[in-house]
Amino acid sequence: MAVEAQGQEYNGAETEAAVRLRVTEIFHSLQGESRTVGFPTIFIRLTGCPLRCGYCDSAYAFEGGEWMSLDQVLFNVVRHECHYVTLTGGEPLAQKGAYPLLSRLCDLGYEVSLETSGSIDVSKVDPRVVKVMDIKTPGSGEAEKNRYENIQWLQNNDQIKFVICSREDYEWAKDKLAEHDLPSLHEILFQAAYDELEARQLAEWILEDHLPVRMQIQLHKQLWGDLPGK
Repeated sequence: MAVEAQGQEYNGAETEAAVRLRVTEIFHSLQGESRTVGFPTIFIRLTGCPLRCGYCDSAYAFEGGEWMSLDQVLFNVVRHECHYVTLTGGEPLAQKGAYPLLSRLCDLGYEVSLETSGSIDVSKVDPRVVKVMDIKTPGSGEAEKNRYENIQWLQNNDQIKFVICSREDYEWAKDKLAEHDLPSLHEILFQAAYDELEARQLAEWILEDHLPVRMQIQLHKQLWGDLPGK
């Protein structure tokens, strides 16, 4: 099987035939978060997650899904004819097949990003991939799962995201910025938890404290609400 993409050829015979991934959905939408917000993007949502964050908006990906070979996933990506690809979940790194998938996407010339919870080792992720890594706040209910040693494996073009549920979360996140000197190393994203904290309130706190962070509002939520596959 040969799949053509971005002017390059992907030869299925070169893949690890045993690689399989459990996929909830593959869809084409606008990037709603991070540095590429607004760009048409192909999303690959893998099934399963070891965390249960209170504000999770993709709980439908915890179970179910369809087993697909690496070639099948790539075929469904290529047909959308889009330059940006995001691997998300659930927690995509919970599946070992995520690592070769990310590398193959980079080989094909895509601009690839990974949305990860920060609870799983990111050291083996292909360095060509832009990692968008969460640091879970107490309001998520999963702050004890943060793997802070992951910070050392982040590169200059990677991003760290805090989803803020309350003033307490905000103050906690500020402490983490200082503790790990994060703004001097990486782009920091602050996002208000959907339906838990007013985005305007978070924006005012950031301005009052002159924080060197990027405030983000989930574009896809503004356009389509909680509609899956958007």
